[in-house]
Amino acid sequence: MDNPYQAPAAELVENPNELVYIGFWMRVLATIIDSIITILITFPILYLIYGAGYFESEEMIQGPLDFFFSYAFPLIWTISFWTYRQATPGKMIIDAKIVDAKTGGKPTSGQFVGRYFAYFLSALPLGLGYLWAAWDPKKQTWHDKLAGTLVVHS
Repeated sequence: MDNPYQAPAAELVENPNELVYIGFWMRVLATIIDSIITILITFPILYLIYGAGYFESEEMIQGPLDFFFSYAFPLIWTISFWTYRQATPGKMIIDAKIVDAKTGGKPTSGQFVGRYFAYFLSALPLGLGYLWAAWDPKKQTWHDKLAGTLVVHS
C-alpha cells in the first residue's frame, strides 16, 4: 500500500545523475559537528595524560602523545572516514558526501590526502579558501578545487 504522505519516486528526484551541491552554511554545520566529536574524544585523553595544566600551557606541543592526539589522530580519523564512507560524521548527519568532481564517483585515496593538506591552504588567507564555497557555482572550497572534489547530497 502506498504511503499517502510520500511523493512518488519520480517526483522525489528529477534527474538522479544531477549532483546537488552542499552550500556554505551546511558545510559549516558539518565542521562544527566534527569538531565537537573530535574534542569529546581528544580532550579527556589529553587531560588524563597531562592533567589540567595542559589546557593552560602556552607550549604548542607538550609531548609525543600530545602531537598524536592533537595532530595525527584528527588526520587519520578524517581521512579514514573519507576513505570508507566518503564523509565524516558531520557530513553524514547533514546527508552529504565527497565525490570526484569529474566523475561524481568516489575520489581516490590521493585526492583525500591532498584534500586534507589543502585545508591549510584554504585557511591561510583569513579563511578565504573556506568562504569560497559561499559564492562558487559548485560550492567548492579551495581544498575541493585543489583535490578535484565536490561535496554533494548523498
